[in-house]
Amino acid sequence: MDFPPYLASMPMHAITEIHGEPGLRERFRLEIRAFDPDARARLTAALDLAAELHCDDRRVREPYLNHLLRVAIRMMHHYQVRDVDVIVAGLLHDAVEDHPAELAGPAWSATGDDPASTAVGDPTSAALAVLATRFGPRVARLVAAVTNPTYDPDRDRHVQYREHVAASLDREPWARVIKVSDFTDNGVGVIHTVGPKVYSSATKYRPLVPVLRELIARPDTPLAPAVKAHIFSQLDLAEERFSAILDEPVNVT
Repeated sequence: MDFPPYLASMPMHAITEIHGEPGLRERFRLEIRAFDPDARARLTAALDLAAELHCDDRRVREPYLNHLLRVAIRMMHHYQVRDVDVIVAGLLHDAVEDHPAELAGPAWSATGDDPASTAVGDPTSAALAVLATRFGPRVARLVAAVTNPTYDPDRDRHVQYREHVAASLDREPWARVIKVSDFTDNGVGVIHTVGPKVYSSATKYRPLVPVLRELIARPDTPLAPAVKAHIFSQLDLAEERFSAILDEPVNVT
């Protein structure tokens, strides 16, 4: 497929709409040219694993892999991230949450047959162990920090989500970077969503804006001041879009 020479400067949702997954893959390839061969190999391996795990997943109108590609590209292009572990974790940030058994594979099956094993019925630990083996313990730790736990069915799910994000990211500065890129794709990108997910996404993510704003503003969040300013402007934009969705006046006839 032929892509325009300005693909490297196109907004990612424009690439998504015009060129789809192939265009985002090409943009990813262009971004990782700045890395050394070993780093490119790790990043490509992480993308291949993400594509394998999420091959049947859809995100409303698009393959789920598009979301993961945008999260990783945003960190490289807009956040100036050159830490390979962080980008790898960005590509795989939903792997353990969405596909723990597939990721754990035989490692989980072997322990899952043991009645004394803590892995029975819960392959999450085994999936994280596989990530640690394949990409290093730091990648596994970062993915764990952005993986949602099992929620208490008797408590509000959105409140628990917000509490988990605040607590988990408090101790993992680089995980904040992954989460805010994920949030930007979901929150600012809410206008690219259709159907009931528009309202449900706005309801879920709106209360997270002040939490992320405070976390990104912290001195130990490893981003340049200009990058933080860009993120704050994106959080402002997300607030505007959530308000337009959730605060629209009700017509009285």
